[in-house]
Amino acid sequence: MTRSADMADCNSHVMRAGGHLPVTAVIMAAAALAGCAPPNEPYTKDVHDARASVTSSRPSSVTSEDPASTPKTTPVPDDVENAMLIPSPGQTLRVGGDTNARVTGRDGDFRSGSCRIDTPLPEGYPPPTPPGAIDLKTYPVVRVAEVDGSGSPDRGMNRAFWPLFNHIKKHDIAMTSPVEMRYRGLGSSNAGLPESWSMGFLYRTRDLNDTGRDGDVVVRDTEAVTVVAVGLKGDYSMSLVKRGMARLEDWLADHPEWEVAGGWRSLYYNGPSLMWWNKWAEVQVPVRRSQAAVEAPRS
Repeated sequence: MTRSADMADCNSHVMRAGGHLPVTAVIMAAAALAGCAPPNEPYTKDVHDARASVTSSRPSSVTSEDPASTPKTTPVPDDVENAMLIPSPGQTLRVGGDTNARVTGRDGDFRSGSCRIDTPLPEGYPPPTPPGAIDLKTYPVVRVAEVDGSGSPDRGMNRAFWPLFNHIKKHDIAMTSPVEMRYRGLGSSNAGLPESWSMGFLYRTRDLNDTGRDGDVVVRDTEAVTVVAVGLKGDYSMSLVKRGMARLEDWLADHPEWEVAGGWRSLYYNGPSLMWWNKWAEVQVPVRRSQAAVEAPRS
């Protein structure tokens, strides 16, 4: 079956299941195949100079049309390099890419250019990185339902989607954004396919269900993690992932004070109802300060 046929089949199944889940959950659930979304609370982001501000995930109730809806930022002292700071959980620090890119709106209605995320993020999650920008950000502990896969992620996402969809339907858990893909054994943007991968649906809060196994689904708590992330838009595929990896590899080469501390991952924010060219995504890799940076004396 072709990918288009896979998506059409998925859409028909999702619509038949629609009576059992909130509409937003039904739409977003198929994000495993492609990716758009609905509510949280606001954290918008207005990006200034790459050395100027930290963005917090703290909500604010203004709408995206109001200039006040641009994100609350914490000034960074002039004598501190952004690329040497470690954001607190829920915070974002602009470190590269398009420093004029911005996110407006609120959780449940984030916007950047033609892109939009209309599904809520997990509580405490940092705001999305706008397409073209590169951010450092730290994610809090969240509860995730995961299904493992092997072979091509592009073909396997459809198979992984259904156990996850049935899991949240069974436990009456509303869908959040993003869908998270983790890749194991994916060394670089020039490499082939990952050795294995997982797809995860993130719980809005950790009290929605217990950890443990539910058929093919494993529910677990993640660890807090600092990542460098690039915002992207386009069709959800390994081609998009490789494009993001190449951008971040270039950034890491220019910033030896940071080193890779985990496997690559992608965040898919939208569902299949959105045109592919407007789909919002991120490619990320966990990082830590390099030993040389830790030992270097501050001037």
